[in-house]
Amino acid sequence: METKIAVFQGNRIRKTIYSDEWWFSVVDVVDILTDSANPRDYWYKMKIRDKEESGVELSTICRQLKLSAPDGKLRETDCANTEGMFRIIQSIPSPKAEPLKRWLAKVGYERVKEVENPELSMERMRLIYEQKGYPKEWIDKRVRGIAVRQDLTKEWDVRGARSDIDYAILTNDIMEGTFGLKVEDYKKLKRLKRENLRDHRNDIELILTMLGEAATTKITHDRDTKEFHGLRKDAKDGGAVAGRTRKDIKLQSGTPVISAGNFLEIGKNKQKKQLKKLKRN
Repeated sequence: METKIAVFQGNRIRKTIYSDEWWFSVVDVVDILTDSANPRDYWYKMKIRDKEESGVELSTICRQLKLSAPDGKLRETDCANTEGMFRIIQSIPSPKAEPLKRWLAKVGYERVKEVENPELSMERMRLIYEQKGYPKEWIDKRVRGIAVRQDLTKEWDVRGARSDIDYAILTNDIMEGTFGLKVEDYKKLKRLKRENLRDHRNDIELILTMLGEAATTKITHDRDTKEFHGLRKDAKDGGAVAGRTRKDIKLQSGTPVISAGNFLEIGKNKQKKQLKKLKRN
């Protein structure tokens, strides 16, 4: 298990990876938002109060995970994931918690509006990518790729795919056919850990990804495939279509299509430029 420190409004919050997601120290967050002289006791009494007032046991959304204590030793500590932590923050009656509560209310309102008008979610996604520093042309391809992916998963939904593992296997089949790499190997090439691989592909890689998935969708639909074994064959055949295109591009251009580059530095570089601009002004 990997232990890290998160920065929360200038304060340090201990966190660790558990079940492939970040879990945060509840006591650290309580300490920051309440300025309590004894945050452990505050958290203990808060759990009792919530159970008595609303019947909710906050401890059920926590896990006892080992984090570094002040003495440097690893000790079991109440931790919550992002969703659980937001729920806990809602139960903290402190002025410092109010900005977060208002933000959660705003996010909830925005999501309701997006359900009513899905185009709003696409605009929000574009804005997030722009804020991260992605170029407009890349964003257009990424958005189009999402639509292509959705068409494919709709076919899989009604033709034999039953679980996240099924989708992962089928996706891997397409990726191997397209790029000659498994998804995990592709992420290692680009020096990624938990990041979304699609967010770190260049223009040609995105286009080939779309081609492999669009070809798979058409093949599956035209063959009227209705079982998982058949879907795997479709995925491999669809990936092979894009794979032949990749090899042809490499042959004609004389350079590899697959890149080890990623976009992790984009946000950092953008922040540096903004800081330099502020200093000049």
